[in-house]
Amino acid sequence: MNNFFENKVVLITGATSGIGKALAIDFLAKGAKVSVCSRNEESLLLFSTEMNNKNLLTVQADVSNEEDCKKYIEKSINAFHSIDILINNAGISMRAMFQEVDLTVLKQSMDINFWGTVYCTKYALPYILKSKGSILGISSIAGYKGLPCRTGYSSSKFAMQGFLESLRIELLKTGVNVMWVSPGFVSTNIRNTALNASGNAQSETPMNESKLMSAEECASIIIKGIEKRKRTIIMTTQGKLTVWMNKFFPSFVDKQVYKHFANEPDSPLKS
Repeated sequence: MNNFFENKVVLITGATSGIGKALAIDFLAKGAKVSVCSRNEESLLLFSTEMNNKNLLTVQADVSNEEDCKKYIEKSINAFHSIDILINNAGISMRAMFQEVDLTVLKQSMDINFWGTVYCTKYALPYILKSKGSILGISSIAGYKGLPCRTGYSSSKFAMQGFLESLRIELLKTGVNVMWVSPGFVSTNIRNTALNASGNAQSETPMNESKLMSAEECASIIIKGIEKRKRTIIMTTQGKLTVWMNKFFPSFVDKQVYKHFANEPDSPLKS
């Protein structure tokens, strides 16, 4: 049986944990050549040792730094000579009331979630145009609906989706597919590393992670979407309902979203 991803070159940012790591493992199993980046050199070394696969390239890079993104693309090209798929997965969340948050938290959210996507896409685009490949952004329902105590996160995801939608239309006649994915709540460490009002990782999650979609299931859905060259994917019933209802009943959805997040353990909305 022909494998669509055999020998495809896939770049994944922020790929040493969660959805990114699950994607990398799945792509490698399908015979793809995979280049991943992360800020954490130790995590990269551990992942490389764990996989022990000649088709895996690990690169230390901070996607909020334009020069790092440029070098990541260059090293990937030097190793694999082309790019078929770019997955902008690196991201950071936050959890704090805007009136209390240090503005550097919002800037960091934009630098990683939005600018990281822009930088990597800019330098990868010439190669993706040649391969008529795919550009992805791992977004969130927060990119469709502003979420309380996540002003920086929602802003960055709205910006990401606006950028990708504009790019999609620009590239309409080129054969390049541009898509974004909104996974809903997935069991990853993004909530543990979410920034609090002062910019420190909150180090704990307000959710019962055991009841959430696994990163592996999420990765499988994303990979099927790439093969089918979808425009967008909203994974959960709750997410689809939120996006649909927000178009027609925005005031009602505002109240429901407030209620949902006010009921989180130690919700900032209660303070």
